[in-house]
Amino acid sequence: MYTVNSKINYQISIWLITMFWIISVMIIVGGLTRLTDSGLSITKWELFSGFLPPLNQNDWILYFDLYKEIPEFKFQNYNMNMQEFKIIFWWEWAHRFLGRLIGIAFLIPLIYFSFKIKISKLLNLYLIFFLICFQGFIGWYMVTSGLVDKVDVSHFRLSVHLLIAFLILSLIFWNYLRINQNNQIIRKINPILPFLFLVLIFTQIGIGAFVSGMDAGKIYNSWPLMGNTFFPNDNNIQNLFKLSVFSDPSLVQFIHRNLAYLIAFFYLFIFYKIYKNKIFDLYKPVIIVGFFIILQIILGIFTIIYGAQIYIASMHQISSIFLVSSCVYFYFLNTNFN
Repeated sequence: MYTVNSKINYQISIWLITMFWIISVMIIVGGLTRLTDSGLSITKWELFSGFLPPLNQNDWILYFDLYKEIPEFKFQNYNMNMQEFKIIFWWEWAHRFLGRLIGIAFLIPLIYFSFKIKISKLLNLYLIFFLICFQGFIGWYMVTSGLVDKVDVSHFRLSVHLLIAFLILSLIFWNYLRINQNNQIIRKINPILPFLFLVLIFTQIGIGAFVSGMDAGKIYNSWPLMGNTFFPNDNNIQNLFKLSVFSDPSLVQFIHRNLAYLIAFFYLFIFYKIYKNKIFDLYKPVIIVGFFIILQIILGIFTIIYGAQIYIASMHQISSIFLVSSCVYFYFLNTNFN
């Protein structure tokens, strides 16, 4: 609780869950921006002037001319016309617009609550606001990597951008749970287990961003084997132990697949411990986590089989939001930090 005033706590609760869903939409739109190759359509950082979209034909021509100067247009989309450009522009504009909306929607209530509650009790929320601002910088830092000599953004920067988004989402959800969840669970499992599990999930999200950033989901479109073999036959197993492994599409897909299996086995271990020790209060939360793991794996398999087809790949990312949230909730229940 932030205060003994139930009305203020309720207001904070509504604010946080609203921010949770707006950021969830932001993650979905960000994924679609990547899947539609729209992320480089706006080549300038316009913090205030970019709030409004192009309002006349001259504005559209200006944005399109700027896009024509970057490698993505010169080497990949050189036949693109204005109507096609508008499609990718609107995805990126919507992504940036949501970023601005999130910043404003978080800052204004934060200032309001700062007058109602001691700032010392809101430091964790100020940290979240700092991360939101930092995320905007990382987003532009990511875009700049595709404006000079590449037709895509750096998959490393894309991964950092996505991980920070999920970190912000998780911290907001955690604070929401602190207000609304009366943790009456007496018997728990060692919190190290759900924490490590959450770390594995975040690691998988980071590797998933590598897969997306290098279009690695469009190769080896078969399962359970990669082509006709378990290990990709265009590679050497020794390359798994080199620093270049994370820039090799087939190896990144291999790691992403097998990390999913590791997560599934780790989950079964946690599930076994809970049921063996008859920790009844954790039955429902652990089943919810298991449901989203199964869903995520199934969607991941279909994403691979159908060559990262946009609708399935987007569903795969949407499912990851629910998986992370259920894992945060499960970790929350097993800690004493709440």
